[in-house]
Amino acid sequence: MTDTTIVGREHRNVGFAEAFRLGFSNYALFHGRSSRGALWFWVLATWIVSVIVSGVDYALFGSSQPGILSGIWSLAILVPSYAVGARRLHDINRSGWWQLLVISVIGIIVLIYWYCQPGQAQTNDFGPDVEAGKG
Repeated sequence: MTDTTIVGREHRNVGFAEAFRLGFSNYALFHGRSSRGALWFWVLATWIVSVIVSGVDYALFGSSQPGILSGIWSLAILVPSYAVGARRLHDINRSGWWQLLVISVIGIIVLIYWYCQPGQAQTNDFGPDVEAGKG
């Protein structure tokens, strides 16, 4: 595990490729913790792949067909996205059930705020300050 000191505390570094790998290797892992980097690089990676898959959909099927490949991709990342989100909330000592706030616009703003908060350096209700899936 690669650690660097940020403002007097240890911080878990997760890179772009590692976040993508951890997202899929922890496909349905709803316990443990994930850092800000693990969440935001996961979001960026899945967004980039979504844009590419949408382009392939358009090239193969044109605009009159619904995005078949995009639909398959969206289903493939549905569970890991909720799992990464739950682990990120665990990192700030909140239950993964708070993701239900996404139902409202105000809730989305609250979730984004929480996702941007630094994780707790000490052990919390959801375990020690260890990146889920890193060994």
